[in-house]
Amino acid sequence: MLRSNNTVCLLCQYSQNVRFAGRKLPGVMQTQRHASQAQSRLPKRMSLSPRVAQPNPRTSESGKPVRRRQDGPFGGMNLKEAGIRGVPEVRRTSGAGSKSNDREGGKTNRREGYHALKMQRALSPVSYNSRTAVKERLNQIDSFKKFQLLSSVQESIESQALKGLEDVMPTAVQRLAIPALLGEVSKHQRKKTVKTEREDFLIAAETGSGKTLSYLLPVIDAVKRAEQQDADVEAYNKMKQEEELKQNNLTLVSPPLTNMPHPTTGRPRAVILLPTSELVSQVGTLLKSLSHTVKFRSALISSSVSGKVIRNRLFSPGGVDILVSTPHLLASIAESDPNILSRVTHLVIDEADSLLDRGFSPLTSEIIDKSNPSLQQLILCSATIPRSLDSFLHKRFPDIRRLTTPNLHAIPRRVQLGVVDVERDPYRENKNLACADTIWSIGKSAADHEGPDKNAVDLKHVLVFVNEREKTQEVAEYLVTKGVNAVALSRDTPEHRASEILADFTSSEKLTVPRGENPGGLADNQPNYVPFGQVAPPAKRNLPNMKVLVTTDLGSRGIDTLAVRHVILYDVPHSTIDFIHRLGRTGRMGRRGRGIVLVGKNDRKDVVREVKEGMFKGQALI
Repeated sequence: MLRSNNTVCLLCQYSQNVRFAGRKLPGVMQTQRHASQAQSRLPKRMSLSPRVAQPNPRTSESGKPVRRRQDGPFGGMNLKEAGIRGVPEVRRTSGAGSKSNDREGGKTNRREGYHALKMQRALSPVSYNSRTAVKERLNQIDSFKKFQLLSSVQESIESQALKGLEDVMPTAVQRLAIPALLGEVSKHQRKKTVKTEREDFLIAAETGSGKTLSYLLPVIDAVKRAEQQDADVEAYNKMKQEEELKQNNLTLVSPPLTNMPHPTTGRPRAVILLPTSELVSQVGTLLKSLSHTVKFRSALISSSVSGKVIRNRLFSPGGVDILVSTPHLLASIAESDPNILSRVTHLVIDEADSLLDRGFSPLTSEIIDKSNPSLQQLILCSATIPRSLDSFLHKRFPDIRRLTTPNLHAIPRRVQLGVVDVERDPYRENKNLACADTIWSIGKSAADHEGPDKNAVDLKHVLVFVNEREKTQEVAEYLVTKGVNAVALSRDTPEHRASEILADFTSSEKLTVPRGENPGGLADNQPNYVPFGQVAPPAKRNLPNMKVLVTTDLGSRGIDTLAVRHVILYDVPHSTIDFIHRLGRTGRMGRRGRGIVLVGKNDRKDVVREVKEGMFKGQALI
């Protein structure tokens, strides 16, 4: 039997042919070889990639995976780069993520808004379109004579309300509110034939803009017009004239025929509500001065007067036309005598953001409901519109007419704001020392200034605001030890004492004191070393030309502090509402002013910075 010379079996030959298919095999296969001896491919972990020095095309330079581009039918829309083939891509020369360079560019330069203030947003916004529209309307009025007021009311403006001013012109809020409250119809409004419903108004304007006079003049005008048409008042006046003629007759002297009181005794026609007794006294004093020219009867009642005085003023036989009171007192009187609000036709709620908050809202709403049957106009007045007040007005008074000035929620640019960092030397977190040093700097610069009289210097008034009531007395006592004439004003201060204190800060007359020696600085006024645990000795010198009032938000609302030029914020206010009211105590009626904030370690410096930037740009706060 013939045998093949090849010793490899047929099965092994077939498997080798399949494995090495397509390869160039040697011409003669080894005869003595097994399949297990064939060379196998090396695993990938033992071999090097030829592209080891090149980046992965599926990852970017930063290491992040590149999204796979999926071009649909609209894949060419809203692209920032053209992506033209053959054109090399232009890369940035600056580092990635440099936001400052991006903002300097043209397309990415966006206006930075309030960031820190947005986190504690407290005010309701007013669109700038409406502000611009109001500006155009206000330019058409430039005199009080264009208002349809009674002649006696017109005379009282120059002789009593704005006495001593050379240029008597209405402010922005007066140009806007007085025509609306008087019912004057503009060219774009249709005239109503009969007034069937109550009219609700909201007067919102910046601090120190003359809001009080904007609602007092229309209310007084309405009271005098109603008095001329009241039959009861006319009959009472006729009876009085007859009695006077009989008493003037020398031949017959007889007692009065009747003791009938005036129809308005205990029944005022207009009511003005204010949150504090200090504001009641201020508005009542202005009404009293106006009544010298315009003959009407006004009465002011608050907790600062006794119950007997309140009874005599309210139930005077001569009657009461306008009543100024606080909600607590008027609500308690209305419980015992509900008819006291039966003839009220005009109700004014000044400082509405305070009187319509959680504390005063039940009492104020009760007074509104009791006077609603005879009420013709409800007037709300405020320097700020918080978000809570805005939502309350939408629910309770959805048809209220809002009269807002263009500069609402904006601190006037004539008021400058400075910042003192208490963390740095020489204060080292000592706010009392920083406050005293700031006051001494103001007093020293005022003493160095030479006025018309070389032997006298102007008396400067400074307000210091703190957040806590207990802090007022502490700061005032510390300032006294540093030679500063300082007093404290809070809820604990007696009413008669508070009136005396505020009288010096609300007077518009310039006061002077004799010029003494140069007071120097605060460092020259104190010893260099005070042992720990001991109180510093009394000051060697004092500031005769400075008067300082340390108070809380009690003195920040509505008080017309015309004599104040400087305001120091000892504590950073809690919200922009407090910023507006505290800094609004200076720069009133077109005057210049300056505010200084003491910023410590735990204070929001970013909030102070954004408020300062907004004041510099004249923007409205949020």
